[in-house]
Amino acid sequence: MMDKRFTEYKMVHIAEGGCGTLMLGSSGLPLKKIEAELNRYAADGWQVVFQVLEMKRFLLFWQREAVIVTLGR
Repeated sequence: MMDKRFTEYKMVHIAEGGCGTLMLGSSGLPLKKIEAELNRYAADGWQVVFQVLEMKRFLLFWQREAVIVTLGR
């Protein structure tokens, strides 16, 4: 297996919508938005290196889910 080193990195943060969190308590990650963002970066030569899901507090009572994607090229 070839060891590939990236010379450039980019972080992308995509969170679920605030309105859905307020109205429904949780609305889930916007999969179409994530797909569109990743396809746009892939067209520019970026590759997914790592991703992590995070849950953080939103307006005191709710939690909001987000994905942080590390891209490299």
